[in-house]
Formats: sequence, structure tokens, C-alpha cells
Amino acid sequence: MRTLLLQGLLHQPLTEAPPRPEDVEARALAAQLDAEAQRRLGRSLSLRALDAGSCNGCELEMHALSNAFYDLERFGFKFVASPRHADVLLVTGPMTKNMREAAERTYLAMPSPKWVVAVGGCAIDGGCFAKSYAVMGGVAAVLPVDLRIAGCPPRPIDLLAGLLSLLKQPRAARNAPGR
Repeated sequence: MRTLLLQGLLHQPLTEAPPRPEDVEARALAAQLDAEAQRRLGRSLSLRALDAGSCNGCELEMHALSNAFYDLERFGFKFVASPRHADVLLVTGPMTKNMREAAERTYLAMPSPKWVVAVGGCAIDGGCFAKSYAVMGGVAAVLPVDLRIAGCPPRPIDLLAGLLSLLKQPRAARNAPGR
């Protein structure tokens, strides 16, 4: 026991280095995202996550946006529990047969304008699960996809950049008011 105590006092802990106190790229990107959401929607962006059958790697990176380092909520963006309050549906994982109806219902419950984002390689084309008997392919097999963010998993900064490009896209006919 004494040996362990002495080792703990004499050696640095074996952990990752802390992030830089200020990540200028993430801060600038999030500020642009907020300005574009205010211009496009007149309010902040609400995000709804839907796991269609993933390994959870993309969810970890997606939810990192809410941690103390990225702190997406400081710009007014938030993950919401109900699709009725969501503007963007972030879908991760390949579209499985068991999740088809749930994905369709989630999409139909969202108010317009609404966007669907395929997050990660599996959501784009089925990824390494594409040949499985239970997988229908990517999210586009069931829902109209507005944006694809590649990666396995994509970094949180890539997610921020993707959301910004999504808001800068011209409004699609299906997202016009009254639809």
C-alpha cells in the first residue's frame, strides 16, 4: 500500500492533457451557427438525436457538443427530448428494419421547417453493417436526408460545421412554410 501511495505522489497521472482553455475555431463556428439560426429561424436551433442502430461512437461525439469544452448551449442550441420541439433530426447508425417505423414517426412529428442529418458513415450508407440482414442501408432509405456528415465517428467540430452549412442551404420546397 505504501508503494502505491509513493508512486501516486511521485509520478504524474496517466491521463490526457486538458483541452486548450479557448478553442478559437469551435467558438467562431458556434457563433456563426447561432447568427445563421437567428437569421433563418428567428430563434435558436433545437436538435433531436435518433439512434437507428449504431455502435454509439457517433452519439459520443454528438453529445460532446454539450460538454464543458464545446458547450453548445451557451449559444442557445439544445438537444430536445421530443421531436415536436426539434428543428434538426440527427440520425446515427444504419437504418435497421426495426427502427424504420420509429424513424418515420419521429420525422412526421417534427414541425416545419425540419432537416434530417445523417451523422457518420453508417447513417450515410450503412457502413460496416450494410450487408446485415437487419439493415436497410443508410438513413436515406427511409427519410429525406438534407445533409451527410462523414466520419467514423465525425468530430464535434465537423458536426458544428455541418449544422452551419445546413442552415446556409436554400430552403427546400418540402421545408417551405405551411408544409
